[in-house]
Amino acid sequence: MTHPGEITRRQMLRRLGMTAFVAGPGAGLLSACATAGTGGEPSAAPSITASADTKNPFGVDPKKPLEVVIFSGGYGDAYAKDLHEELYKKEFPGVSVKHNATQQIGTQLRPRFAAGDVPDVLNNSGPDSMDLAALAAENHLADLTVLFDAPSIDDPAKKIRDTVTPAVIDNAKINGKDLVLNYTVSHRALWYNAKLFASKGWSLPRTWAEFTALGDTAKQEGILLFAYPGQKGPYYQLWNVLYTAAKIGGNQVIIDIDNLVDNAWNAEPMKQAVTAWVDIQAKYGDKAYFGLDHTQTQVKQLQNKLLFYPVGSWVENEMAKDKPDDFEYAIAPIPDVTTADKMPYGAIQVGVGENFVVAAKGKNPQGGLEYLRIMLSKDGARGFTEKTENLTVVNGAAAGLDLPAGLMSAAKAQDAAGQNIITDARFEGWYKELFDYGTQQINVVMAGRITPEKFCANMQKKADEIKKDDAVAKQTRSQ
Repeated sequence: MTHPGEITRRQMLRRLGMTAFVAGPGAGLLSACATAGTGGEPSAAPSITASADTKNPFGVDPKKPLEVVIFSGGYGDAYAKDLHEELYKKEFPGVSVKHNATQQIGTQLRPRFAAGDVPDVLNNSGPDSMDLAALAAENHLADLTVLFDAPSIDDPAKKIRDTVTPAVIDNAKINGKDLVLNYTVSHRALWYNAKLFASKGWSLPRTWAEFTALGDTAKQEGILLFAYPGQKGPYYQLWNVLYTAAKIGGNQVIIDIDNLVDNAWNAEPMKQAVTAWVDIQAKYGDKAYFGLDHTQTQVKQLQNKLLFYPVGSWVENEMAKDKPDDFEYAIAPIPDVTTADKMPYGAIQVGVGENFVVAAKGKNPQGGLEYLRIMLSKDGARGFTEKTENLTVVNGAAAGLDLPAGLMSAAKAQDAAGQNIITDARFEGWYKELFDYGTQQINVVMAGRITPEKFCANMQKKADEIKKDDAVAKQTRSQ
């Protein structure tokens, strides 16, 4: 019998999406997994203790090879290949670093985790990312507490935890352990072309009435008010709906969803948010965009075929090669949906993202930790910003850099928001099955195939199933 909080081998594999390996030609992979048999406790991860050597606090073997897997999405992979990995080689001359870039993280790595052949550092991102809670349940993730308590490369008198934005530590935990490094600061809201607005004499809408009025004006010129990608990027709109609900009802709306609170998805602010955006889609959208991926939709925006696009600040770098001279990315807060929104106009979502983990059972976890320490140095962080035009979590690392217009806009919006910051939705990483289901359901409701009430009910039903599933390790947050 499985007791609450325990997870069997087969259940863990289901969470990792490996059930296809249980029978058939791939069945032999199971015998090579870290935990033998079809049940019982997973093998423990080897512990890493800090050494007194501030230049090599994890006791890295300078000759041991390192393997790094990077998600080659909006940030590309040059920051790793040409910067972080080179800094690692500089620290350990002659060391071999294997670089692997892919957009199919899960597809490539699920068989490798099943076989016990894992990379040392994993940038777990994108629509095909791994389920971190499942990896944590199998003890595959190295404890990063030793990293956060390690001396900073720039100032050994300071611990790394004192050189990064506090959200890094808040978002590092799974089951109470520091297992995940979020490396970037992102600003998620509505993005638009500031030059187009200037040329038309349009102002940013502050209320929903102003938003729809602008939609009417834009429609007369053949421009959509709003669109999101239905392929590969529907989670952009799921985020947008969640942040709108928080704007209406406060961050507690998202916190309750993350904590699997009964009927959290059926809360009135959630229903109001979904209803508002379904209405926008019906009146000012185009269902043809449901067949487009994120890049195709972003190209449409660059062509001024749509005004507002729900995404994060990485979009500017992602579209840098395609962006015409008459396009200038800028951020727009979500307009006031009601006259009684708990969060004022100007509230935006500012969060940490872009997950990095170290494989606890890899060949070189010490090297993996040192690689992350290098990433968190000022050279590593500043270089990342220069290559990707995105900010990192390292305080002050981008000081003095000539930032692009979109990032400057985001920085100003963050200053204007002050303490009115919309929280991130952590169930994305905690309960990937729920998040993936949400990305399916958001397309269904936005297409008008179900009502907003049915969307909320469907999401609540899925959340209830996960809450009752003893094989899923439960997480909680207070803020």
